[in-house]
Amino acid sequence: MPQFYLPGPWEIQNPTPLTPELAHHLRVRRIEVGESFPIFDGKGQVAHAKLLSLGNKSGEAELSEIHLDIGRESPYAITLAQGLAGGDKMDWIIEKAVEIGVQTIYPLQCERSVLKLTRSSDQERAQKRLLHWKGIVQAACEQCDRSVFAIVEPIQPFDSYLQIEPRTGLKLLLSPNGSQSLYSALIDTRPQNIVIMIGPEGGCSPTEEAQAKAAGYQMVSLGERILRTETAGIVAISTVHSLWNPEMQNRLK
Repeated sequence: MPQFYLPGPWEIQNPTPLTPELAHHLRVRRIEVGESFPIFDGKGQVAHAKLLSLGNKSGEAELSEIHLDIGRESPYAITLAQGLAGGDKMDWIIEKAVEIGVQTIYPLQCERSVLKLTRSSDQERAQKRLLHWKGIVQAACEQCDRSVFAIVEPIQPFDSYLQIEPRTGLKLLLSPNGSQSLYSALIDTRPQNIVIMIGPEGGCSPTEEAQAKAAGYQMVSLGERILRTETAGIVAISTVHSLWNPEMQNRLK
């Protein structure tokens, strides 16, 4: 059974009210009164919930075994700085990034982005899109059993992002113009916080690549083939895990 999101704070002594969204999900899943199901609060807390009552838009549950469980979080923080992609590609990128362990996602308005959402007239659309992406984060965490929500930051222009993005850790920009491979950038580097930057369709512009390099980014390549924007970040982050997780395990022995 998948876990369900129930925002905290929780109290173990008293019946806990369900949100209308959770009540709906339980009805869809045909959870009956008296049955138990796992819940999480998006901040690392998990618990068992026993359904006490269920109406159309409400219900109550009795909670037990409340505890912190962040075992599925990586020991290094992964940030994905993703150029805005068109269509439903951003939805797919965010869903898969959450599934493979990204902690923070920065959607970036780049020169070549087909989707434009940083003009003053676009603020309402941008806010609706951000709320939509947060819903995708919740659904992805429910599916993959993560107990901590990834953070989706507000959409930022590329140059503005470079002024606020994390200053510590390894910073990599994936580009066909990269002078070294992603593998070589990672294999001799100790596991640490990392930022993976991906351009939109068509990649980052030469000006943006120069700005990123000036901000401390290394330009790296994924090989001879040019991957789509919705593919590149997932491949890169999976590579990070495959190279760094075994080393972390050895250090902990």
